[in-house]
Amino acid sequence: MTNESQAVPGETAPATGLPGAMRVLMTADPLGDAWTYVLELSSALAQHGVQVGLATMGAPLRHEQRESARQVPDLELFESGFKLEWMQDPWEDVAAAGEWLLRLEARFGPDIVHLNGYAHAALPWSRPRLVAGHSCVLSWWEAVLGEAAPSGWNRYRAEVTRGLAAADLVIAPSRTMLASLERLYGPIRNGMVVPNGRDPSRFLPGPKDDIVLTAGRLWDPARNVTTLECIAAQLPWPVYLAGEEKSPHDSAVQFTSIRFLGRLSPEALAAWQRRAAIYVLPARYEPFGLSILEAALAGCALILGDIPSLRETWGDAALFVPPNNVRAVKAALEVLIWDTSRRASMAARARARALEFSPQRMAAGYLNAYGRLMSLRQDSGLKSGAACAS
Repeated sequence: MTNESQAVPGETAPATGLPGAMRVLMTADPLGDAWTYVLELSSALAQHGVQVGLATMGAPLRHEQRESARQVPDLELFESGFKLEWMQDPWEDVAAAGEWLLRLEARFGPDIVHLNGYAHAALPWSRPRLVAGHSCVLSWWEAVLGEAAPSGWNRYRAEVTRGLAAADLVIAPSRTMLASLERLYGPIRNGMVVPNGRDPSRFLPGPKDDIVLTAGRLWDPARNVTTLECIAAQLPWPVYLAGEEKSPHDSAVQFTSIRFLGRLSPEALAAWQRRAAIYVLPARYEPFGLSILEAALAGCALILGDIPSLRETWGDAALFVPPNNVRAVKAALEVLIWDTSRRASMAARARARALEFSPQRMAAGYLNAYGRLMSLRQDSGLKSGAACAS
C-alpha cells in the first residue's frame, strides 16, 4: 500500500480539489449496518452540496427504509434486487447489476463512483472509482471459523481481487480492515482509513434500567450470540437481543434464555439503547460496529470481543473479553452489574470516545477522498474505460 491516510479521533481533514457541487453514484445494500452507514454519510455529504445517487442491491427495501432515504436531502434512489457478491450463486446477478450500474452512471452523470462492494470496481467506469471495504467473506471466515475459506469461494476471491486492483482509492473504517484486505487480496495502491460516524443527537442518554442489550444480525456467528445464550439465565439482569433472526439464506436462530425483541426500527432500537445500562457484543468479527457506537452514544457501558478492530476503535473505553470464553464474558458482565461506580465510569468513557466518531468527521474524510480522486483525474487524465490497475 503506497499511500495510506489515517483519520485520527478529533481530526477532520480538509477536502481538496472539490468543485462547488458534486454528484456521487453510490452503491448500497439494505442489510445490516451498511444501510445505516450510507444514509448517515449521504446526509452529512448533503450539507456540503454533494448529491448522491443511491443504487441498492441485495434485497428489496422495506417501507421504512425507503422513507428514511427520502428524508435525505438531494438523494436520488435507484432500487434493484440483484444478488450481492457474497450471496449464494450470485454471479449472473452480479454481471446484470454491472450493466445496470453502468447505465445509471450514464444517466446520473456522477463525478465519483463510490462502491460499497468490490466486484463492480472492475467495470469500465468513465469516472474515478472509490471502494469502501466494510467487511469481506475471507476475513470473516478466518475470524469466525478459524480457517481459510474453502475452494468454493475462489471465484469470490478472484472477483474481489480484481475489483480492489481496479479501484482508484480504497477506504476502510479501521486500520485492521484495510490491512486484512491487503493481506488477503494483494497490494492496495491508494488506501485511507475513515471511521464511520453517527449523529449523537439521535442517541441521547436517558435513565438506565437494569438490563443488558445486544443487537445486530443474530444469525451471523460473528456476533457470537450463542455465548450470551449460554449465560443469560445465570445473570441477575435480563439480556435482550434486537435484530434480524433470519439470514438471507432463510436460516434462523432461536433463543430460550435471552429475551428476543426482533427487528426494531431505528427509533425503537435507540429507545432500548437509551434504557440499557450495559451493551455487550462478544464479537468474533466486527470491522467497525455501528451498533456499538450507537449504544456508547446512548450512555451504555461496553463489553466487547477482544479482537484487533474493536481494540483499535474503543481503546480503554470498553471492557474486552475473549469471544469464545463463556466464563470470561459472564465475569465481565457480573463486574459491571454489581459495581455501579465502575459501570458509570465505563459508560462515560464510552460516550466520550463515541462523540469522536461524528458524521461531520466521516464526511470530511470522504470529501478529502473525493477531492483526491478529482485531482487524480485532472492530473492523470483518466480516460473512459481505462484500467486503473497497475
